Amino acid sequence: MALMRVDFYSDVLGLSTSMTVILPQRTASQIGMAGAAPAGDPPVLYLLHGLTDDDTIWLRRTSIERYVAPLGLAVVMPQAGRSFYRDEEHGNRYWTFLTEELPSTCHDFFRLSRRPEDTYVAGLSMGGYGAVKWALRHPDRFAAAASLSGALNVATRRHHPTRPVDADVWHTVFGERTVADTDDDTVALLDRYDADGPALYVACGTEDFLYEDNLRFVDVARERGVPLTVDFSPGDHDWAYWDAKIQDVLAWLPLRERPAG
Repeated sequence: MALMRVDFYSDVLGLSTSMTVILPQRTASQIGMAGAAPAGDPPVLYLLHGLTDDDTIWLRRTSIERYVAPLGLAVVMPQAGRSFYRDEEHGNRYWTFLTEELPSTCHDFFRLSRRPEDTYVAGLSMGGYGAVKWALRHPDRFAAAASLSGALNVATRRHHPTRPVDADVWHTVFGERTVADTDDDTVALLDRYDADGPALYVACGTEDFLYEDNLRFVDVARERGVPLTVDFSPGDHDWAYWDAKIQDVLAWLPLRERPAG
């Protein structure tokens, strides 16, 4: 694999930012890890971080590089602050950056497939919310989207009785706007899903403080007839859980080809 931390300038954000990128490499003599790459442009997974993390966190807390090495899959991990992947009400335009500028920049920098059937998005916690929101708002751009412990009922989080979003973060991101029934409400976005939409995967530990939010999302999805893969099993809001579940997500992704080496 080729591993890069890319520092670059964002016109949308008006500042320098960074992303961590894994690119596939075919190898024959590397000890302890197989490396594979497709014949053409590789498929790409946009992998999103959580509220207290940055673009390096998946690499630091999991073995994501080793997990994707035999798959011939590129992974793009962007930096998005505490934005909930939104054009912040009193901050910066992270939604526009994520959904418009980032993919364009990646295709300028790297040889990646542009086909929707080769494009995936996943994330944890805030990133799980961002991944599902991106896929539901732009279903024509993805083959699959996965959420691990996602904040999938974020509309209830401002005044949640036990685990509300920090008031300053909420004010910066959402201001005084109502989230329910808007484009930032992933539960409401389920109404837009149709049979041609991306495959959806929802995983959450049963001891996670976001478990009830995930239950609500899954219940509404089933009421709407939205097909999705659900994995509710013992686990908490921690990296032991996410390191295990990202492997399940990679096995679930509908990769058109899974190179043997």
